[in-house]
Amino acid sequence: MNLSERDINVVWHPFTHQKNMLPAIPIVKGEATLLFDEKGNHYVDAISSWWVTIHGHAHPYIAQKLYEQAMQLEQVIFAGFTHEPAVKLAERLLTILPNKFSKIFYSDNGSTSVEVALKMALQYWWNESKNEKQNNGKQETSNGDRKKILAFNNSYHGDTFGSMSVSDRSIFTMAFHDLLFDVIFIDTPTTENIGALKIVVANNANELAAFIYEPMVQGAGGINMYDAGLMDELLTVIKQENIICIADEVMTGFGRTGRLFASEYFLNKPDIVCLSKGLTGGTMALGATACTQKIYDAFVNDDKLKTFFHGHSFTANPLACAVANASLDLLLREDCLQKMEWITEQNKNFVQQTSNTNDKKTKDLRTLGTILAFEIEIGENGYLNNISSEITAYALQKNVYIRPLGNTVYIMPPYCITATELRSVYNLLEEIIEQYSKSIA
Repeated sequence: MNLSERDINVVWHPFTHQKNMLPAIPIVKGEATLLFDEKGNHYVDAISSWWVTIHGHAHPYIAQKLYEQAMQLEQVIFAGFTHEPAVKLAERLLTILPNKFSKIFYSDNGSTSVEVALKMALQYWWNESKNEKQNNGKQETSNGDRKKILAFNNSYHGDTFGSMSVSDRSIFTMAFHDLLFDVIFIDTPTTENIGALKIVVANNANELAAFIYEPMVQGAGGINMYDAGLMDELLTVIKQENIICIADEVMTGFGRTGRLFASEYFLNKPDIVCLSKGLTGGTMALGATACTQKIYDAFVNDDKLKTFFHGHSFTANPLACAVANASLDLLLREDCLQKMEWITEQNKNFVQQTSNTNDKKTKDLRTLGTILAFEIEIGENGYLNNISSEITAYALQKNVYIRPLGNTVYIMPPYCITATELRSVYNLLEEIIEQYSKSIA
């Protein structure tokens, strides 16, 4: 049997309809922007393998740093021990993150970084309420009532139960709706609804522990982009109510939106930020949650019940931290920052040219930084639209790999993509627009 046949006998793939599914394509090698299958075919990885490989595949510098660390220390319990890669990475992250953050808490992936953030925020108020009870004759106060989370409709924050709870009630969470905790959902801000959103915040402020959001771009919910100025206006009201702000930068972090972090577009900065994906350049699994001193101080107390009882076996894995440091080395180099700017400009040019010539055959052609997206107006909007698999198969024939979110076609290429490779991706998008779109009335 070949690798695809062996795979189908023993492996259950994520986000994949199991009945009558196509055999998985066996990838045997990655190099920069390209993926190579066992038949020697190559594909431009235009979505950075689920948005993680910001520097491309098998980067020799990252591989060398991984090897060096593996020969020195591969793993150690992080409760009671520490090591250079973790401390160095935390020091560096704190200097570039978009606020005066104080501490880094490590985990395993994007979903767990969100779980950590939610637990930090909820326990912050629990700890504060215990302080008030001790100071006021153990009487209940408003801090103890802050147990709800505010989140956006159409959001996606991960697949563990806390992250599912603060994600939009969609097909991703449908089987578990009865088990998820209550969340107050609002729309992303527009000129028409901003006043109503402020009223929702004011009416629920006394019970809101935190507000979690994907800054500037909602990822898996359909690459939805929203206005920075209006978001800042909303954040101002939320911060006035002393609600903890959690920025989920798992996808948007490390340059994806044209700035190192999407929160840089806002004057109001988060109290907690969640990181993963591009954190290690896609080489290893790692999550990180940064918090301000105010959040951290709520857990520093003689009362041991106020300890943050959370951790993972592979917390701050030395290998993962080492490659994250290597990825940061590459990210902060001038040539990488220039490539991010170049991709940003190329995307803008494509949107402008295509919008002027496509006779409105697509819906909402949009871009921010290295992200570009549009909808195909065939069938219903949403993740279950079968056009996704059709477009992926068509793209593979053109030696490009994309994986639309239902009828939302998007690209998010590695920063190392060449001009020739990016042109081949744009050519593909132009063909998709021509062949799969229908005019909007």
